[in-house]
Amino acid sequence: MSLTFTAQAEDSIPRDASKIVGEVCVSCHGQDGNAMVMGAPKLGGQKADYLTKALMDYKTGIRNNAVMSAFSSTLSSAEMIAIGKYFESQTSTLTVPK
Repeated sequence: MSLTFTAQAEDSIPRDASKIVGEVCVSCHGQDGNAMVMGAPKLGGQKADYLTKALMDYKTGIRNNAVMSAFSSTLSSAEMIAIGKYFESQTSTLTVPK
């Protein structure tokens, strides 16, 4: 199943969250949010509200990470919400040890 989440960019052109992820997030977090890069958190299946708040916190400086602050500074609030929803819709590969 493929879901599409769009965000209204500042210039009123709808942007697809999966396209933003493919251009910005994929190199560290993967297209589905299941990062294979050491140190990059897995975002697939995370709650959209949490991810949106994290992006906003990077943008405002509440969270401090040079890479994430730079990326989030280019996103509108609507784009952050759409990205959060996109990653929430992905299946997580995180497992809980037994």
